[in-house]
Amino acid sequence: MIDTDFLRMLVCPSSRQPLREASAAELAAVNAAIAKGGVKNRGGNPVTTALAGGLVPQDGSVVYPIQDEIPILLAGEAVPLSAAR
Repeated sequence: MIDTDFLRMLVCPSSRQPLREASAAELAAVNAAIAKGGVKNRGGNPVTTALAGGLVPQDGSVVYPIQDEIPILLAGEAVPLSAAR
């Protein structure tokens, strides 16, 4: 869980939209897609490790992974949520 005050300062590096923590349902859907294989991040690299947490912009288009409690806010590391649908 990310500190609320810290989260309010964060924005999507691509769209500049505010971010929120990914819901359990969003993470479960993305992780199921990752387990099946074929999920790529915006940078075109395969995503093979399940996400323990993530941040989602207002439009719900992508999830930015949180690794070791650190948000990875690089546009190329974002995982499209459409991969989970």
